[in-house]
Amino acid sequence: MSASGSALGDQRASTATWTSSLRTPILWGVAVGILQAGSPAGLWWLDSALVWAISLVIIASIYVGFAVADGRPIVIAVEVGVASGFVILAAIAITSSPWLVVVGLVGHGIKDLWQHRTQFVANTRWWPPFCLVVDGVAAVVIAVLLISGVDFNG
Repeated sequence: MSASGSALGDQRASTATWTSSLRTPILWGVAVGILQAGSPAGLWWLDSALVWAISLVIIASIYVGFAVADGRPIVIAVEVGVASGFVILAAIAITSSPWLVVVGLVGHGIKDLWQHRTQFVANTRWWPPFCLVVDGVAAVVIAVLLISGVDFNG
């Protein structure tokens, strides 16, 4: 076998390993995203926008924990700043429009993609793909619910 054939085989094996290592986080991300979008059904006495906003705050805050575990002060400062932005967006969404939660989830998904590509916060290899899928699925499902006029409080 030629050197290029061997390199191609190595690349295919690497891609197969990468794909299989992300299969579980991605599948769980779909399940959690659906649960997150439907969570107002379990908390029917609360306004849907409030429940979705709280979930956005929780999602954004998880990276603060990863940053603390990373230990670098600049990483902690950046992640606290980013999480604070999502907290402010969620607070505005509660009183104005649940569409801001959809915007926040899409924004957080972009942040997850950036994190996955840069590994800015150490030791989060599987988390960004999982969270990106959660954010994407939840954003799509919430948008469909908003467009269709589903009311969990009615």
